[in-house]
Amino acid sequence: MESETRPLKGAERIAAYLKTLPDQPGVYRMLNAAGDVLYVGKAKSLKKRVSAYARGGVHSDRLTRMVAETAEMLFVTTASETEALLLESNLIKQLKPRYNVSYRDDKSFPNILLREDHPFPQLLKHRGAKSAKGIYFGPFASAGAVTRTLNTLQRAFLLRSCSDSVFASRTRPCLLFQIKRCSAPCVGRIDENGYRELVEEAESFLHGKSRAVQDALVKEMTEASDALDFERAARFRDRLRAMSHIQSSQGINPSTFDEADLFAAHSEGGQTCIQVFFFRAGQNWGNRPYFPRHAPDMSLAEVLESFIGQFYDERTAPRLVLTSEDIPEKALLAEALSLRAEMKVEISCPQRGEKREIMDCALANAREQLGRRMAENSAQAQLLDGVAEVLGLDAPPRRIEVYDNSHIQGAHAIGAFIVAGPDGFEKSQYRKFNIKTADLTPGDDYAMMREVLTRRFARLIKDESEEVAYSKWKRPDLVLIDGGPGQLSIATRVFEDLGVEDVALVGISKGPDRDAGREHFYIPGKEPFRLELKSPVLYYLQRLRDEAHRFAIGSHRKKRSAAIGANPLDEIGGVGASRKRALLQHFGSARAVAAASLTDLETVEGVSGTLARKIYDFFHPT
Repeated sequence: MESETRPLKGAERIAAYLKTLPDQPGVYRMLNAAGDVLYVGKAKSLKKRVSAYARGGVHSDRLTRMVAETAEMLFVTTASETEALLLESNLIKQLKPRYNVSYRDDKSFPNILLREDHPFPQLLKHRGAKSAKGIYFGPFASAGAVTRTLNTLQRAFLLRSCSDSVFASRTRPCLLFQIKRCSAPCVGRIDENGYRELVEEAESFLHGKSRAVQDALVKEMTEASDALDFERAARFRDRLRAMSHIQSSQGINPSTFDEADLFAAHSEGGQTCIQVFFFRAGQNWGNRPYFPRHAPDMSLAEVLESFIGQFYDERTAPRLVLTSEDIPEKALLAEALSLRAEMKVEISCPQRGEKREIMDCALANAREQLGRRMAENSAQAQLLDGVAEVLGLDAPPRRIEVYDNSHIQGAHAIGAFIVAGPDGFEKSQYRKFNIKTADLTPGDDYAMMREVLTRRFARLIKDESEEVAYSKWKRPDLVLIDGGPGQLSIATRVFEDLGVEDVALVGISKGPDRDAGREHFYIPGKEPFRLELKSPVLYYLQRLRDEAHRFAIGSHRKKRSAAIGANPLDEIGGVGASRKRALLQHFGSARAVAAASLTDLETVEGVSGTLARKIYDFFHPT
């Protein structure tokens, strides 16, 4: 009898690839036996890099563990090491391998847009693709920073923020004109030439020429005052105050550079905070902290280098990038960023002067932010330890899912779950489900819960069986059901039917009169129990349950609002905007159209006999 061939793993498996690997730049992926991506790396020479892994004995503990777990490798050759770096950053962001530096990505940063496709340009907040014609100013660190700046810019330059349709329909000035935040071009309170001057002043200010704009306004204010036109002088005074407010609220404003992104990294206790500051037009447009996940033994420079590569994967770098650490492959990273931005990008680690002073201030921010984060994480870790203890879990849960339903007498039914773990609420992992079961009895919460759990965990089983490398449907450690024994029995049955194991199930229901604090907890095979009224774990589980309830209700309200705004006429083929308008003007409402006779429908202008029959049949199916 032939003995079974032992599958190669670790350094032996890696060495097996050497015979076919080229001496070319490229990207490699290391996978474990389950198909999970452990690590993504780039190399100037794939053959030399992989041979270093195969030799063994020269790695850190982290790399030694990674090599030992490797069961398979995938390779992509590239034309240059720069292209390999760009591909590596993209794959790390997409796959989030365990042994790489990775972080939670955010939505695109907001900008201010000054539109140029209208005689009276509109000033507004913009996020997403820059497809509209106009001048974009940004990025700003947050939507709040944009809103505050916009409000002040309106006071300083009196530019309109209303949409084109509102602008065209105005017959008298709106409230913004009354509170001196708009010049009311919609009703002719300012002509096109005068408005263009305001636009040019706003452009100059946002491009960093604030001193020249302020000097010009001071001169006009003085002239108006000398002419005893005190009302006009007061308007210039108010605009100058608004500009000063923008500058004073921005804190650090550099004088030695106009445009840069600054990355300040501080590490402590195996955790890192990277503060990113945005400087444009010589002004500070805000900052945002990031907490990348990485192995504790990685150097701060390595963490920062990997983070910057991923940060600019879908963003354009400015001409200058300032870093708190001198990163190892600065020239290669700068070349990659220049290639993507289609302009020269410089990466610099300032050592003295104004840039160093600003960097030190950013580092102080990073240090303080990390201290707050570690304090929060410590409290969170204690809570999760407590959850494991009171619910009898083998270890603190790293992913908790909490399920809830929302509907009104069965209408617009929504099922949803939220996700929480060591880092708090994982809002990017929240999911909602439109209930699809056709024969569901209105208001049947049990059937709704069965559908939601079946759809969610069937997808998990499918991804795991197909060994999907990057699945959004991760396996939870603990599932909390908002409900009592009935809801819990439904969940237990779904898990049994699908073969879901190693996931703890707990039901949580409010006590008599839905009194918070008197919740009962239900675990399959155990007697119901309650926690002490002032237990921190009880407060934590209440917060989870309330967050699931909030998310489910919010999703339900959005669905209900969309349904209220929908018109049944939109579903009838052949009824476009003009015929819909004619029908509504003739009958007054969609409900009246539905009740109209065939003869009445035929009298509407633009509605033929054939279309009238189609409309009538839609509302009167046989």
